[in-house]
Amino acid sequence: MKKIVLASSSPYRQELLRRLHLDVETCSPDIDETPLPEEKPTSLVERLSIEKGQAIASRHPDAIIISGDQVAVCKGVILGKPGDKKTAVEQLRFISGAAVVFETGLCVLQSDTGEYKYRLVPTKVQFRELSEEMIENYIEKEPAFNCAGSFKSEGYGISLTTSIQNDDPTALIGLPLIHLTQMLETVGVKVI
Repeated sequence: MKKIVLASSSPYRQELLRRLHLDVETCSPDIDETPLPEEKPTSLVERLSIEKGQAIASRHPDAIIISGDQVAVCKGVILGKPGDKKTAVEQLRFISGAAVVFETGLCVLQSDTGEYKYRLVPTKVQFRELSEEMIENYIEKEPAFNCAGSFKSEGYGISLTTSIQNDDPTALIGLPLIHLTQMLETVGVKVI
């Protein structure tokens, strides 16, 4: 059986992948994630998901590479990882009372042939009206500075929402396991 490599340094994706009981290596793709001029969010996610897999394929020539990317989109604006408290506060003010779509891309690439399968899994999250006190409390208890849109649904962030709509609950965390399981089976990896 071919080696499986997760092209990500995300602890969230690594934790999710452990649920499938697969023997997986991890490797950070270290690519430039800057959006291209006029690039749409779904195109950005697709491009980055595939490029991450391709970057790892050159280091692992006979492997199955799992890669992905995620952006949050609110009112036509792409919200990346805030990186600091100031940016997180600004993002949370911006998404207060709004719907945010988390576009999660998933790619399974066979490095020996370069062939890949790609899937986009969107998740719509409706946020509550957030007061300054709610934002401060959230950031103090769960500084999600490395999460798109400053939001971590699998933790305290769930209290910021009124609804979440998608067909794969793990997509919002960054790795849609339902779709991944199906994609892996098409390349000969039996999960169950």
